[in-house]
Amino acid sequence: MSLTPYALFRAEVVRTRQLTPHLRRITFGGPELADMVSAGLDQRIKLFFPLPGQDEPVVPRGENWYGEYRAMAEHERPFMRTYTIRHFRPAERELDVDIVLHGDTGPGSTWAGRATAGDRVAILAPDARHTPIVGYECKPPADTDWMLLAGDDTALPAITAIVESLPAGRGALVFLEVDSLAEMTPMDSAADVRLTWLSRGGRPAVGSADKAGLLRETIARTAFPDGKPYAWLAGESSAITDLRRHLVNERGVDKELIYFSGYWLLGSPIE
Repeated sequence: MSLTPYALFRAEVVRTRQLTPHLRRITFGGPELADMVSAGLDQRIKLFFPLPGQDEPVVPRGENWYGEYRAMAEHERPFMRTYTIRHFRPAERELDVDIVLHGDTGPGSTWAGRATAGDRVAILAPDARHTPIVGYECKPPADTDWMLLAGDDTALPAITAIVESLPAGRGALVFLEVDSLAEMTPMDSAADVRLTWLSRGGRPAVGSADKAGLLRETIARTAFPDGKPYAWLAGESSAITDLRRHLVNERGVDKELIYFSGYWLLGSPIE
């Protein structure tokens, strides 16, 4: 049994697929993925990208990998970014990661936009030899009556995975703010899902300049079902924080029943 919940896995791009104008699926494969595991839902992993001139990123292994990674000279340290597992097929040793493309605004988007079969990466992910599985946050209490899922483009992979995992009989209100309706992707679920797509019409994502934003404006007008809710919110930091404040102060949702995460901050590169 592994003593640490995470392990470093070497993998390479098997294939790519453009899902929408700004969402690209990268499928990774390799024998080391046999020792990886995923809890599904919003399972987090970290990808390490090679620096220019490298065939693969140089990442330390072992329990003190992060300290050694931080100690690397800046020109030698590979870029590291956090993503959500979209699908994991352990029998095939394949992993799908959907990455939002924003042009050459950061190392993750830049790499994903140019990735081709054979490109190599390193992946920090849960180790199948360790229990319990860690690195996911969607954990509704057993007595949850319905769920609220809300986020922008960056949360689309996680929200889609959560929706597809919901069981029959579970109700869910889902709100997704995207660049345009061309970014809409299909979602299949056994649950009773009410899905609302919100298009910015190509305008910049709303953040601290106007905290109301599309998500909060729409959710504030929405009647909630009866019963105990559980909310999962992710996207631009100030907008998501303000949405949580609205749920707690104006809708009476217990803050302990809300998970929220600022995936990016207005004015900073979107990964």
